[in-house]
Amino acid sequence: MPCKPLLLHPWLLLCLLGTVSGLPAANFTSEYELLRALPAGTLTALVAGGEPDDQGLVGLQKQHHTWYESGMQRGGCWYLIGAAVANDAPRAEVAWKSVATTFAHQLEDGGFLSNPNPSRNHVQSFDERVETAFFYLQELGHAILVVRASPLEPRFHDRIAALEPGIDRACAFVQTGYAGIIRRSSKAANRIFIAAKAFGLCGKVLNRNDYIATSARLVEVALGLRDADGVFIENGGKDSSYNAVSLLMAQVLALHQPNPKLSAALDRAMLWERSRILPTGEVLVAGNTRTGLGQEKGFDGGIKKVNYHEVALALVYFSQTHGDPEALQVAEKVRLWEQRR
Repeated sequence: MPCKPLLLHPWLLLCLLGTVSGLPAANFTSEYELLRALPAGTLTALVAGGEPDDQGLVGLQKQHHTWYESGMQRGGCWYLIGAAVANDAPRAEVAWKSVATTFAHQLEDGGFLSNPNPSRNHVQSFDERVETAFFYLQELGHAILVVRASPLEPRFHDRIAALEPGIDRACAFVQTGYAGIIRRSSKAANRIFIAAKAFGLCGKVLNRNDYIATSARLVEVALGLRDADGVFIENGGKDSSYNAVSLLMAQVLALHQPNPKLSAALDRAMLWERSRILPTGEVLVAGNTRTGLGQEKGFDGGIKKVNYHEVALALVYFSQTHGDPEALQVAEKVRLWEQRR
């Protein structure tokens, strides 16, 4: 019988192993159980911003009442994850609107309609269309796997099955752009992990070993994008926001596609990340290469800031997989700091 630390007592398992470092994700029965073990309200607070409107639009698209691109819809998948973990069927139905709306914009080539937006005010190139597609797919595959392990699976079983051909076509579209992913993202490790997560989790959803193999290849690329301190490189250096994005994406992927080499790398990258978080929850930006200092613009056209939401989520996953309650406390401080900004 497999070990079930989330159903028994995580500290007992840690004592038996003698260390919290590199605790294998395979010891957990499912990501659903991992998230269900969180304190009440923690996940709900972190995913609330992904609630779609009546049109099924999320985030900036919801704010502007218009469709831009598929990648902006990924918050709706997080909203679905939160609903599944809470066993909240009405909220899950609201979340599913965002999925249906996204696939209503799928084109014949398998990609999705991409329109000019505040940060990309031009007709998007093939590589840009590939990128926004895998940004969405990584969270969609994630949400489906959580739903499948939850009590809501029967409610969504047929809808997920009906969606699988579209997911397959979208993955095949992204696969044709593999060279561009490497070319565009070789200086942005987080994007490599996002693409790896898309292939790995959608590959699991579809039971497609070829997509899972592509995911493994991308993970190897990303592991080569680290500096001497084990921090994932962004635009030639360290970035306290994007290193956390890499940590989040890779931790979720590792829950479904365990990789000891990746887990060890994530432990090291998290050491640096936590050194950049003040006791107040503020994430330091001094020395960042991409965020917090006016270096780049975000989707809304404004200056890119630290993604506190994903920093907090990275800490939440680390806490649950490592039996580290302090990391969960830091995550809550990070979330509250974002609210005060």
